[in-house]
Amino acid sequence: MDRRSFLKNSALGGTAAAATTLAAPAYAQGNRTLTMVTSVPDGFAVFDDAAVNFAENVNAMSGGELTIEKKAAGQLVGAFEVFDAVSSGQADMYHSADYYFGGQHPGLYFFTAVPFGATGGEMASWYYHGGGKELHHEVGEIFGLKSFICGNTGHQPGGWFNKEINTAADLQGLKFRMPGLGGLALGRTGASVQNVPGGEIYQALASGAIDGAEWIGPFADERLGFQEICEFYYTGGMHEPGSALTCGVNLDVFNELSPAHQAIIETAAAATHQWSLSQSNYNNGAALERLKAQGVKVLEFSDEIWDAFGTAAAEALDEFMDDELFARIRASQEAAVAATYAWTSVSDGVYTAQRGRVRAG
Repeated sequence: MDRRSFLKNSALGGTAAAATTLAAPAYAQGNRTLTMVTSVPDGFAVFDDAAVNFAENVNAMSGGELTIEKKAAGQLVGAFEVFDAVSSGQADMYHSADYYFGGQHPGLYFFTAVPFGATGGEMASWYYHGGGKELHHEVGEIFGLKSFICGNTGHQPGGWFNKEINTAADLQGLKFRMPGLGGLALGRTGASVQNVPGGEIYQALASGAIDGAEWIGPFADERLGFQEICEFYYTGGMHEPGSALTCGVNLDVFNELSPAHQAIIETAAAATHQWSLSQSNYNNGAALERLKAQGVKVLEFSDEIWDAFGTAAAEALDEFMDDELFARIRASQEAAVAATYAWTSVSDGVYTAQRGRVRAG
């Protein structure tokens, strides 16, 4: 029996006074500090920036009544242990990318990114107007969490390589860092996929443990120094067209908060999503030019490779369709993306293409 059913049945079986007691949680009074564990080290561009922005938003909006104490990866728990830490009550909340936890439930993949899925703008449209938020809550509550998207890296490049990738055959045996459903798809092309935490990618590249890696984008990748190791950078990626980050709050902790404090957490997370997406989009162009100046060769995948990715991605998605909740989440997001694109393709798409043509002419 789930939590909601338990409360309902208890109320029906008791007196009116008992039902009233169950329906009125005892909200924590006064100032409160919430421990938030994250999946990256302090100072990581975009990813940690979003966590800091969210914490500052909550503190400011609550007038100091809520303080978030951020614990970077490894300070309290490991980068990939934050989900379990919050679900079990070891920490109050986490800030991470939910696709790291797709092994807990495959529906979580959609709340970061899936191959050929939603862009950053399309993710927001689905989440706030197409039922995405409600589905995020539904899958989170299975694990005792209240979840909100809380940051977005924007479109993530195809990644860094130590050799050119000209054909699908070049992916065979390639040791490449890529998490999530994108990683599952890449593995179907013959690559050897590694799920390395962000704080360990540079070392893995430098040591030769992996042949290549994707991270976030030029702004964040430059900060980590991948250009010092890899010569080839593929800017167009199929795996993460608009990767959302998540703040997951322990459900019991969330329910103890006042409605005002709950609203502050939800509103702060939404503000961070927009702030973070804007940060990436604003900084990536200039960072890419700096990378080129340092000798990085910026390339695009061939149509053959895109087609191989497409086939592999469809197979990876279909693998989980026997899970009813996964199937509902997939159908919901795909319908929302189609509805959004039906307009943006003939509005924004036409406008930006014509703007570039007119300015160039």
